[in-house]
Amino acid sequence: MATTSANPPPFEQHTVQLESAVDSKITGVSVYSARAEVSRAFRFPVKTGQNQVTISGLPKALNHDSLSQTTPQESKTSPELKRLQSNKTDIEQTIHRNVQAQTSLVKYLESLSSQQTPSNKLAEIVSDYDTIMGDLQKKMNRLSEELQEVQASIAVEELSLHAATGEQKKWNPNLSLGVTVGIFASVNGDVELGLIYAVNRTSWTARYDIRVNTQTKEKAVSLVYKASIKQSSGEDWTDIPLTLETATPSFDKTLPNLNPWTIGIYRPPPPVLYSPSSAPRGAASMPPMQMHQKRSSLLSSETASFAAPPPPPLPEMNIQTSAITSKGGVSATFAVPGLITIPSDGADHGVTIATLELDAKMSWISIPKKDTKTYLSAKIKNASEYTLLSGPANVYVDGSFISRSTIPGVSPEEKFDCALGLDPAIRITYHPLSKKLSQSGLLSKSDVYLYTQRITVHNTKPTLVETIKIIDQIPVSEDSIINVKLLSPALQLPSSSATPAAT
Repeated sequence: MATTSANPPPFEQHTVQLESAVDSKITGVSVYSARAEVSRAFRFPVKTGQNQVTISGLPKALNHDSLSQTTPQESKTSPELKRLQSNKTDIEQTIHRNVQAQTSLVKYLESLSSQQTPSNKLAEIVSDYDTIMGDLQKKMNRLSEELQEVQASIAVEELSLHAATGEQKKWNPNLSLGVTVGIFASVNGDVELGLIYAVNRTSWTARYDIRVNTQTKEKAVSLVYKASIKQSSGEDWTDIPLTLETATPSFDKTLPNLNPWTIGIYRPPPPVLYSPSSAPRGAASMPPMQMHQKRSSLLSSETASFAAPPPPPLPEMNIQTSAITSKGGVSATFAVPGLITIPSDGADHGVTIATLELDAKMSWISIPKKDTKTYLSAKIKNASEYTLLSGPANVYVDGSFISRSTIPGVSPEEKFDCALGLDPAIRITYHPLSKKLSQSGLLSKSDVYLYTQRITVHNTKPTLVETIKIIDQIPVSEDSIINVKLLSPALQLPSSSATPAAT
């Protein structure tokens, strides 16, 4: 009968070296408001037993909380590189001392008072300040130039030390992190490994183009929803599926606790008795009136300090708004169609999310007493499924660029007001005020002033303008012997049940 050993031979441990940019591809990027989540896919062979996989070339902007056991890559050095780095440290410390000296000098000048500084010394103090500050600023400019030169020399030296591979690969200091993963394989073969990590120095914001057609009543507003994406993580995103997220990833966030909030009856402190033996130095020469004033101010400050303490501030509540393809959730996701390329250059890169055709009610408003220009605005209904994030908007009316505006955060099916700038096609004339004087009464004569204000509105558009509002004012009497009455048009105060008519 065959027998088996109770202790099989141990598996051999193998090492696998992978380069992130060469041995993997980015399968997706999700961009949040202040960071991004990058997904990479690796495919490589493993051997039976334990395989220690080391992945290098990860971005230096990688968030360490999103991956465990990240380690900086071993960087080569040389005596020249050590000298340059030491020189760089000395320059940075000297710049720090220079900044502290400038700050101290400014604080000293601000601490001087007119009572302590004689007028004949003022010119000398200002002259000394100007001389010293000028020397410090010149030294700062020289140090800044030296620091730039040293940083450039360090980059050249590091590049020469890390350029030695058969593929002539260039070493990138922004891709200097690595991670180690352990994989146990029962047989030889290829495996696929997914690596997901978060990187900082990335963001996206919402932007809009609003195109208004005043010649039509239905779907008068075309809103182009855009995203401005910026990233300087150190690695380029080339031909990647891009997803925009509105949730804010958080690490180690817990619900705050309310501290005890107590209340009690105010009890004034006992009076402070003054005695010459307990007086501070210099108090003996203080005049009685001045001493009494100081003691009074002391009591006042002590009394104020024993007042009922204000309630502690309530903890701030972080509110996350749903966005993009939101349908009522806390956060939302929108997948940008196609493949997107966004280099790590820190510049804005725009993508179009969607184009929405929306209904809007136009209104023209003017206050000709102050300005005869007519302001165009629209009440737009967001009839789409997208939640609009707050962001700037370029406004085009009838094909012409009119102004820049701001769109607030708007949920689906919600209405919002949007200022569209000036409409020069509506011309308003505010004529001079007409004044007539008459008298009324038999025994007691009273002067009656009749004022007439005429306002002319001229519509040069080829279409009818239905909703235009002219705002003017009448005086309000602050004296009982002066009565003000509006004769025409009749002033109708809106009631709570009545529906206001369009003006």
